[in-house]
Amino acid sequence: MSDTETSAPQSPKLLDQVRDKLRLKHYSIRTETQYVQWIRRFILFHDKRHPREMGAGEVEAFLTHLAVEGRVAASTQNQALSALLFLYRDVLGIQLPWLDQVVRAKQPQRLPVVLTRQEITALLDRMSGLHGLMARLLYGTGMRLMECVRLRVKDVDFERAEIVVRDGKGAKDRVTMLPRTLIEPLQDHLRWRRTCYEDDLAKGKASVYLPNALDRKYPNAETDWAWQYIFPAAGYSIDPRSGIERRHHLDEKALQRAVKKALQASGIAKLATPHTFRHSFATHLLQSGYDIRTVQELLGHADVTTTMIYTHVLNKGGRGVVSPLDV
Repeated sequence: MSDTETSAPQSPKLLDQVRDKLRLKHYSIRTETQYVQWIRRFILFHDKRHPREMGAGEVEAFLTHLAVEGRVAASTQNQALSALLFLYRDVLGIQLPWLDQVVRAKQPQRLPVVLTRQEITALLDRMSGLHGLMARLLYGTGMRLMECVRLRVKDVDFERAEIVVRDGKGAKDRVTMLPRTLIEPLQDHLRWRRTCYEDDLAKGKASVYLPNALDRKYPNAETDWAWQYIFPAAGYSIDPRSGIERRHHLDEKALQRAVKKALQASGIAKLATPHTFRHSFATHLLQSGYDIRTVQELLGHADVTTTMIYTHVLNKGGRGVVSPLDV
């Protein structure tokens, strides 16, 4: 019997262990990518030493390097720290007292960029087609960029004029309104989307990613119309986790570029992004007299103090919420 046959199976590499643990805990693919990147950078920064051999001094030296040499934002530095905390606690199973003593960078309290109603109109007038529809959805519903990009057919209720935002920030679901003025354009878009889906179905490439291993619980769900992304990518791509070639959702960078182009064309001298539509949604609702608790629920904020950043308007009480896009 050869040495190869008698040798014990090789244990998975550290970064593969990190990926496995992140997937076990249902972290998003974006968080997985960022955490693996930070852990790799931490190891390379200390000349490829194993994290078990390092401690508080090495972690603080790495974070200081990011702040001083890299001049990264406080949020970026805190993300790196979160990745290292995950590595030690969840992957290596090391409970070290110094982990709790590492000070997080203080987040600056900045007011969000908000566009006036006139600026919103000027910006949206310069956006048409698919990106125009998505931009109007962002402003008319208060969704985050990725919440809009990941919308599925089953999440839109035209009869109730509602959108169910699934697995939002903090893995929470919520309900927001569907602007009445977008019902017909969205239905037209879905008719085109259905044709695209049927073409994919004929090619055997209509499967989509399902969260929380639902593809094992419901074997046929991944090719159902209800689970299809409303805003699909133009072509097929390889799923980084399953290795399956299929049509994913639209790349959010395309919408970001479209908003930037429209902003330049409109001559608005503000640093607006797709997320600015969400800030404007909240501010305009509060200006219209809707109470802050209602706006908090529509935005999906866990704490009302987060919503308070938009205004100091008194709680005036509001009943049926009308989207600012419909005003």
